[in-house]
Amino acid sequence: MSGLLEVTGVVAGYGDGPAILNGANLSVQPGKVHCIIGPNGAGKSTLLKAIVGMLKVREGDVRFKGKSLKGLRPDQVLREGICFVPQERALFPKMTVRENLRMGGFSMPDKSLLERRIDEIEERFPILRERRDQHAGTMSGGQQQSLSMARTMILKPEIVMLDEPSLGLAPKIVKEIFEIMRMMTEEGITILLVEQNALMGLKYADWGVVLDLGKTLFEGPAKEVLGDPRIQELYLGGKKAA
Repeated sequence: MSGLLEVTGVVAGYGDGPAILNGANLSVQPGKVHCIIGPNGAGKSTLLKAIVGMLKVREGDVRFKGKSLKGLRPDQVLREGICFVPQERALFPKMTVRENLRMGGFSMPDKSLLERRIDEIEERFPILRERRDQHAGTMSGGQQQSLSMARTMILKPEIVMLDEPSLGLAPKIVKEIFEIMRMMTEEGITILLVEQNALMGLKYADWGVVLDLGKTLFEGPAKEVLGDPRIQELYLGGKKAA
């Protein structure tokens, strides 16, 4: 069964440098949380950037709903229905929370619809409603990550890709971030994330993908990935899921 998003034999790298991805494959099914794990330098973030058009796909293809995304710019990929939240979150620190949400829908011609969607987002994220007039740069790391994720929902994308969403956050906040992901899937959004906290990522995911040396080594139900002794030893520090 073909997925909502299909990555086939992708080779990609930075500029004219060596390839970081060397034939990566990925099949993303709708309405699920997919977690990509692997060691540093495996090409995890590179894969997301290649999908979204930030890096040129040298070989292979990326297809979304059967249509090739190869050669599209990031703004064109966004219009197709794929949002990307990078590690640095890409907020506007001197703008308020409400203004940042508004920027998430800058391409929407119907501004009244945009304001209604922002109101809907604030209902789902009470902390953002409370902080609507606060500058984003003065918020905590967890609040900024919540804002970044909430902003993607303005355009009602089909896929949201998250690069290291738990990076630098306290364990309690990390759990809240993963709960937001679950809420997003309940809204019909498919999640594809790269996660440095592999155990946490796989526990909350439906599907796990192991990437190493730029290639997909294994993908399957997250519980199977967690339970595989070889993967535990090589990528999970020998730890079994609790």
